Amino acid sequence: MLLAGNCLMVNGQPGGAAANAPSKWEPDIQAFERMDRTNPPPQGAVLFLGSSSIRMWKTLAEDMDGIPTVRRGVGGSRIADSTALAERIVFPYKPRMIVFYAGDNDIAAKATPDEILADFKAFVQKIHAHSPDLPIAFISIKPSMARWERIDALRVANALVRHYCESGHGLKYIDVYTPMVGDDGKPLRELFESDLLHLNRAGYKLWTRLIRPQLESKNERSGELQNQGASDGLR
Repeated sequence: MLLAGNCLMVNGQPGGAAANAPSKWEPDIQAFERMDRTNPPPQGAVLFLGSSSIRMWKTLAEDMDGIPTVRRGVGGSRIADSTALAERIVFPYKPRMIVFYAGDNDIAAKATPDEILADFKAFVQKIHAHSPDLPIAFISIKPSMARWERIDALRVANALVRHYCESGHGLKYIDVYTPMVGDDGKPLRELFESDLLHLNRAGYKLWTRLIRPQLESKNERSGELQNQGASDGLR
């Protein structure tokens, strides 16, 4: 089923694509294509796609042991970049599921929550136009002290995307925001590198505990996706 939505368009492309033209990421994409030629990844795997939080997840294969995965993260990329590059970093892998983390850099670039939702809708629409039954899991945008001044917009963006995912269409929302904050509502320092933005090993271990069960669940295998994480960090 194709998804309809009022997607923000800039020069005929989804919102963030004009700011981050695909050519900006050409060295990264060519590096992936070289790897694919020398060491072809498995088809029908779970594709982890998005920005630096995916790129830096070096232990992904180990953390998801027993679950075939492909990791394609481009540091600095925004949601619309994955949409623009889908022909090269999504479709060739014929994944059984996409686990998507992006939006962090959109927040940093001062995109509004409505723009973030529109760009995610455009991503889903493009993927489902090509593969209508492909499940997509959106990892909520994580909290971080490095971008704390944008926390209100981040919370609203998460809430909008969560609501959209709950509408169905083979979408899943995975809440990592709530487990990453303490009783004071601030991000847990022990989950981050010294830049207070990127995850350290403890952070990725937490993500593994939250995400892996969604890839192993009976409902996911049957295609009957259930949304996880009723909270979006609106505390």
